[in-house]
Amino acid sequence: MSVPSAGDVSVVIPHYGDPAHAQRLVSQLRSQRDGVELEIIVLDDCSPVPFPPSDDAIVHRRDTNGGFGAAVNSAAQLATRTQLLILNSDLDVPEDFVQDLLTAAAPWQPAVSAPALVGDDGELQWSGRHFPRTHHYVTEWLRPLARWRHRRSLHEAVGHDSRCVSGATVATDWLVGAVLLLPTELFRDEGGFDERFHMYCEETDLQRRLRDRGIPSIYLGELQVKHAGGASTDSSRRLGWLFSSRFFYARKWGTGAGRLHAGLVAATVVNAIFAALRGPGGGSAREVWRREIEIVNSAAKEGKRKAAQMDTTAMESVHR
Repeated sequence: MSVPSAGDVSVVIPHYGDPAHAQRLVSQLRSQRDGVELEIIVLDDCSPVPFPPSDDAIVHRRDTNGGFGAAVNSAAQLATRTQLLILNSDLDVPEDFVQDLLTAAAPWQPAVSAPALVGDDGELQWSGRHFPRTHHYVTEWLRPLARWRHRRSLHEAVGHDSRCVSGATVATDWLVGAVLLLPTELFRDEGGFDERFHMYCEETDLQRRLRDRGIPSIYLGELQVKHAGGASTDSSRRLGWLFSSRFFYARKWGTGAGRLHAGLVAATVVNAIFAALRGPGGGSAREVWRREIEIVNSAAKEGKRKAAQMDTTAMESVHR
């Protein structure tokens, strides 16, 4: 078994928002044990606060904001090493992280690989997951179930692969995109991320396409990385992107966008009733309904628009 050295790795870090997060991560990568020479590429996605020039990284700024997938795709075009390591900027990595990840991933190559992700509170973030189904998203949207979120059965019900615990190595359906290691040419040959997913589901979509080619996704639970999550955008925008991406994914892969919409509307009704039963502590039932149904309906419309764009592109390709 041949293990690539860290010198074979191009690290891609998309940046948007406060540059302090990415700067700290770049510093940690430059301080990896044994002084390994990583190629570090910070891709500034037209951030309102630009990433400053750096002696420790290649810094490239996009002219327009395209989202996570577009930023990674732009950076991947600049990469010159054989392995591509995609990292969120809000990570805290140990000093042996890169070489340990390469060593653990080597027996599975070619593959997409990732370590366990834990939050600042030490809780596992379930980075190994099942390919999405309608009931995963509907279950996750149901407020009354939040009190049981610690149970294994509920983790499975929302799409978490409950085999993916600390210490385990598991071939799973897909891995959360906060940390992804894969061969650079494999990423390029597959066309990278679909940039119509502004944020969220782009890594699911890519790994589903790769699975169709026989490329597995491997969860490496013996390794752990701290992941803050959501450091670059506000929660309301993230929620809109999350749901519109889920609707687009459902249309792209034929998993039932209509069923998803109906299920989320039904779950929103349940949430409003639940809020009414809880009284003032649960918020206004009317407000819960108004806010949540607006998110669901807007996301369904945006997902449909992106799917129509996909169909138009396909037809244009046929007629060329």
